[in-house]
Amino acid sequence: MANVKTSPNLQALAISPSPAQTLPSEAVLDALKMMLIGASLNEVLTSITSLIEAHSEGMLCSIFLLDEDGLHLRYGVATNLPQAYRAAIDGTCIGPNVGSCGAAAYLRQPVFVSDALSHPNWANFRSVVLQSGLRAAWSTPIMSQDGKVLGTFCMYYREVRHPGTNDIQLIDYASRIAGIAIERERSRSALTKSEAELRTIIDAIPQLIIAVGADGTFLYANQAVRDYTGLTKEEVRSGGFREVFHPEDSERLRGERDAAMSRGVPFDYERRVCRRDGQYRWLLVHYNPLRDAAGDVIRWYATATDIEDRKQAEERTRNENIALREEIDRFAMYEAIVGSSEALRGVLSQITKVSPTDSTVLISGETGTGKELVASAIHKRSKRSARAFIRVNCAAIPPSLIAAELFGHEKGAFTGAIQRRAGRFESADGGTIFLDEIGELSPEVQIALLRVLQEREFERVGNSQPISINVRVLAATNRDLEAAVAAGTFRQDLFYRLNVFPIRVPSLRERKDDIPLLVEYLVERYAKRAGKKISHIKKKTLDLFQAYDWPGNIRELQNVVERAVILCDGETFSVDETWLPRKSNQLSRRQVSSAGVLADDKKEFAERERKAIADALAECHGRVSGPHGAAAKLGIPHQTLASKIESLGIDKRQFKVHPSKQASA
Repeated sequence: MANVKTSPNLQALAISPSPAQTLPSEAVLDALKMMLIGASLNEVLTSITSLIEAHSEGMLCSIFLLDEDGLHLRYGVATNLPQAYRAAIDGTCIGPNVGSCGAAAYLRQPVFVSDALSHPNWANFRSVVLQSGLRAAWSTPIMSQDGKVLGTFCMYYREVRHPGTNDIQLIDYASRIAGIAIERERSRSALTKSEAELRTIIDAIPQLIIAVGADGTFLYANQAVRDYTGLTKEEVRSGGFREVFHPEDSERLRGERDAAMSRGVPFDYERRVCRRDGQYRWLLVHYNPLRDAAGDVIRWYATATDIEDRKQAEERTRNENIALREEIDRFAMYEAIVGSSEALRGVLSQITKVSPTDSTVLISGETGTGKELVASAIHKRSKRSARAFIRVNCAAIPPSLIAAELFGHEKGAFTGAIQRRAGRFESADGGTIFLDEIGELSPEVQIALLRVLQEREFERVGNSQPISINVRVLAATNRDLEAAVAAGTFRQDLFYRLNVFPIRVPSLRERKDDIPLLVEYLVERYAKRAGKKISHIKKKTLDLFQAYDWPGNIRELQNVVERAVILCDGETFSVDETWLPRKSNQLSRRQVSSAGVLADDKKEFAERERKAIADALAECHGRVSGPHGAAAKLGIPHQTLASKIESLGIDKRQFKVHPSKQASA
């Protein structure tokens, strides 16, 4: 009587007189090749059974698959077994005493029956065994990588036969290869099913969604996209999707999109797409990468939002702003820059000349002189006037945050960076950025700013990818940057980059002729704001204003006028003389004397400066620039020295040595 062999100890088993040979590597490669080229599971399993059957005369093989319920075996492949046998076994419920395959699947280990006619496991199948002429049945479970039963592999002989070591090894090889094929097919089926379910879900979403391959090829567009554009699935896959893009945008974005995809990080852009009614509309498109386990991008998913209404609203606002700007221009040529003094006219002339260019401008002057107004006037009369004018007070931002504020930062770049944020430079792209108090920048930020001025690109904090920008830089300071350069606190190369076109805003004490106009302008503005009517300004008040030195310049004047307007009870404007006590130049002998002393001090300083420059010119024989020039000897830029020579009225030609004198010497 045959016995069921379930133990791995096979020493007591009789060895077959003609043992089967082990499965050669060529056979294994053939089976794996069929899997790789995408052959069906039936074809792969048929190939495996045929390969095994060819290695032993009279051997028959079968592969049964375990049903999804995990209880029943279903016919998979048994090409050479009788039809009656296949029909009898198909749908068999597994159990510890159910034939060879049913028992192997249940026990999760090999079951070798040498004689099916006499073995109790086969009692229910004895008639079909007799009809089929089968006697020996050696079965082993086909296991998955995670230890689940997938089915069974069985060898049959028409005579009583015990398995040998080679037979068992051959069965093991065959079951392993079959397991690989079954798992691969089920994974592929599950993926296909999952993708189908995902597409069904995506098709139900009203958002426009597109799947793009790693190489940029359009793979899939959801129902919302197809409804929006009127394209079919086939047209999307065949490349017809590109036909709905506006030609100008396709040309503009081609390189930008490819470069963004090569970086492998999320990005977005705006483009026009032709709707099914033939109308081009603006869309905001967000791209996000899908990565495999190795971190490589295998696909991109893009979502698009119709922003046509927003674009039209922006255009209307832009046109309204332009009209408003033109209307303001008709009433105030230079906004709140009020005055007609010679010093101010010089500044206005410089503004007129530099505004149409893209040159960097360095605006210097004491605090409160109106440097921001000058910057605003330059932007307003530039080619960038329709774009953003971004103001940044470098002194008002903590040194630790100034880089993130100017250049932006990525999410997680530092503590508190909970999301990505665009910096001021990025916000000013296409327009103008005004950097007030530029002299307060740290050395590290100075280097980054120098890169922006030189290469027109920067990097966000926490990201090494350069971002190109097109922005005009206007800077302002109340510090002596040349002295800061000499002291080593401000980079010389950055100073030269900023000082392309310098504008010095005069202090209020240098343009005292403008004070009456400024007072009249400010009184009218603050009176209107306070709901008062002031029609007269006392001459004594104007004299007092013109006699005061105004260390806080126009800002101080604004504060004084606003306070006086608030306290004014009638239609006549006046101020309390005690408000301007210290540097007021009243028509008193003491104040006149103080003014005279100040004038004498200035005159003495100018004489000392003239003498130092003259001595340096004499020593350098009238040469100003170069390593042996007077500027190098004095330690100041040659442009500064040339300006001082002109302002002090020094004739540098008198210091040049004529050839005849050199020869006689």
